[in-house]
Amino acid sequence: MNRVCMMCLLALLTATFSRAQVLMEGRVNVTGLDIAHTEGNLFVSMSLDVSGLELKMNRELVLTPVLRNGKDSLRLPSVVVAGRNRYYYHQRNDTVSDNVLVLYRKSDTLVDYRAVVGYEGWMASAILMMDEGECGCRCEVLVTNDEILTSLDFKPKEFNPVFVYLPPEVEAVKVREMKGSAYIDFPVNRTYINENYRDNYVELQKIRNTIDVVCNDADTRIISVFIKGFASPEGVYANNVRLAKGRTATLKQYVCKLYEFADTLVSTDYEAEDWEGLRRFVEASDLPNKAGILEVIDNGMEPDIKEYELKKRYPADYAYLYRNVYPGLRHSDYAVRYSVRTYTDIAEIRRLMMTEPQKLSLQELFLVAQECVPGSDEYNEVFAIAVRMFPEDETANLNAANTAMGLGDVKNAARYLVKAGTSIEATYARAIFAALNRDYDTAAKLFSEAQRAGVSQAVEALKQLEKIRK
Repeated sequence: MNRVCMMCLLALLTATFSRAQVLMEGRVNVTGLDIAHTEGNLFVSMSLDVSGLELKMNRELVLTPVLRNGKDSLRLPSVVVAGRNRYYYHQRNDTVSDNVLVLYRKSDTLVDYRAVVGYEGWMASAILMMDEGECGCRCEVLVTNDEILTSLDFKPKEFNPVFVYLPPEVEAVKVREMKGSAYIDFPVNRTYINENYRDNYVELQKIRNTIDVVCNDADTRIISVFIKGFASPEGVYANNVRLAKGRTATLKQYVCKLYEFADTLVSTDYEAEDWEGLRRFVEASDLPNKAGILEVIDNGMEPDIKEYELKKRYPADYAYLYRNVYPGLRHSDYAVRYSVRTYTDIAEIRRLMMTEPQKLSLQELFLVAQECVPGSDEYNEVFAIAVRMFPEDETANLNAANTAMGLGDVKNAARYLVKAGTSIEATYARAIFAALNRDYDTAAKLFSEAQRAGVSQAVEALKQLEKIRK
């Protein structure tokens, strides 16, 4: 066999059907049915044992293999088993075309059939049928019948994973935090708060609203309040220290008095000049001297010298920053830490999932998942909410990656797997990801690692890979 033919045979996708099939109530037997294809051609071969036939000289039997898949169909060349008179009639008149003409002889009953046709995509899952027709002397059709020979399955084998979801650890005390920033205006060089000064009422309301949400909820309890005050970089640094420190202390007093908090419940910090905030704005801006301004900000100079250099080198830019950016650098950041009670009622957890998911722990969300049908919309939604509420948690990311892969969302699965940690379950999930992306070498390596570590599902996964790769 030459090299070209050998390469063609290696390229074939083949399905062999060894079981004999009986047609025409036992009068015809089909054995050795073999179907294969390359990208361009479909090959069909079989042996037809017609020893059960009783054909008179003026009769013939026409056996036509037919491929059907929905609206698509293709008739392959026929086998015409003809009695003596019909056989010579076809010979004299050349009427058989590409069909196989066989003279019926009781002593010679085995017909080897071979056909090659152009391969099309719809054939991958077609049904191969045998169209049977028995004709009389004038070729009037006496009997017709269709019988199924086999179903083709040339679709690419897909990896069908079994996902392993990891139960989260129980959160003994559920502590949550709400953060915000308030831009409170103080008179020049003053540290007292005037609620009616400029937009102070609105800004103070931000803090009140955050605390009220926790205070008015029977399921929550405030643990602590933290306030950090910032001043802008203009002016003398020492004076900015005094202003930032004094204004933060005043805001603490305001909050403690308003809610009758113990002094120890509210903690504070301050930053005299918010150079980081200024840098973030400049970095995102299109100021003409952006690079030079950033160089000055990042310089290790004393704050007063740094501000002087900005004024001297870039006076127009500095004037813009002073008018439009510096006011926003005078702010007070706040954080309210609070605890949330534990929930055990599934119906209540389901309601909170849709209204206040921030109150729930991963373990509480997992309780709902256990009540759902795996792969259902609600099941998938549970893990989507979990990773949204706990975006850095390894278990949440692992389970969300499983859900994403189940939905065919490869992009998000990859993003979640980055944060899924190094557990053996995460290794197994990464093996699934590799298999779904047809990186079978990596998948096999990771599945083997997971199997050695005791992930029982990896055994079946490796068997699937072996079949696919064959």
